[in-house]
Amino acid sequence: MIELDSVSKNFGDTTVLAGVTGQVNRGEIFAVIGPSGAGKSTLLRLIDLLDTPTEGAIRINGLDIHADKGRRLSIRRMMGMVFQKPAVFNTTVTENVAVGLRFRGAGRSEIRKMVEDALDMVGLAGYGDRKARTLSGGEMQRVALARAMVIEPEVLLMDEPTANLDPVSVAMIEDLVVRINRDLGTTIVFSTHDMYQGQRLAHRIGVLMDGVFSQVGTPREVFTLPASREVARFVGIENIVEGGVVEGEDGTAVVDAGGVRVRARSPASTGERVTLCIRSEDLRIAAPSMDTPGRNSLPGTVTSIVPRGPFSRVTVDCGVPLSSVLSWKAVDVLEIREGSRVSVSFAPESVHVVRGVNHRGSGRG
Repeated sequence: MIELDSVSKNFGDTTVLAGVTGQVNRGEIFAVIGPSGAGKSTLLRLIDLLDTPTEGAIRINGLDIHADKGRRLSIRRMMGMVFQKPAVFNTTVTENVAVGLRFRGAGRSEIRKMVEDALDMVGLAGYGDRKARTLSGGEMQRVALARAMVIEPEVLLMDEPTANLDPVSVAMIEDLVVRINRDLGTTIVFSTHDMYQGQRLAHRIGVLMDGVFSQVGTPREVFTLPASREVARFVGIENIVEGGVVEGEDGTAVVDAGGVRVRARSPASTGERVTLCIRSEDLRIAAPSMDTPGRNSLPGTVTSIVPRGPFSRVTVDCGVPLSSVLSWKAVDVLEIREGSRVSVSFAPESVHVVRGVNHRGSGRG
């Protein structure tokens, strides 16, 4: 439904977007994730016709939305936008929600019915006569969402919609996003710096880095099969090891990482430089004598134990540093302390191999 064709945006000498290419399918929830300053908000503003690309084209239903100036109004009316900081007018909730309908010339009775339905949808039935600016941040964001949805847009754009909200309000907004998509079939594009929110809500995710999509895929693909070292690091993979393939046949590669040998399921060939990505939850820490047939088993020394909520992040020097997450109870049962000798084991299948690494070690999959 939405096509991004080499979209670039410069602000003076600063390049924010450097050739973004991708597409959003009709009826899907598409999340744009990436670090702060990656250009997520700029991309949404370009789609919403609030800014103009420096280069490239954005098409909706095949129409270049920035080229056809005569249809800008009709294109804008296809879309609703919710910003990070909810903008509400100093009037009643009803008047705030009704703004778009009044611009469209809707009648009074029609406006009343549609506003009531929109407020009911976002869980604010009975709030119509309240002053919008007296509401909590989460309530104001739901008013903004009702204002965007009351016009029945084909596309809903949301820029960091829960960035400033408490956890309860975040959960309510996320539930609304899912219900709007499921019940109304609305195509939703939202940006977030919260990668796990993208994982929870989206059918597909675009990882925006260095002005381009470094990877686009399902949440499972992005979080378990990152396309590069940079994406792996951003989505929370702590164990990233570089090395060279010393054996490669029958879909199994043996990688030498500074003298440490790791087996992985990969078609990589002997001589290739690769990056190994291993999620901390796939590592098992045990006594050094523990037998682990069929798994990688690396002896090492515990270098740190860092609390992380009800868990502990245990880092082991195996010739390369590897980190796992254990419960406090498991740390106590295993009698793990800094300096303890342990064995770190993990299955070859749990190692994601990023191929095509250059001489400096940064790769693209």
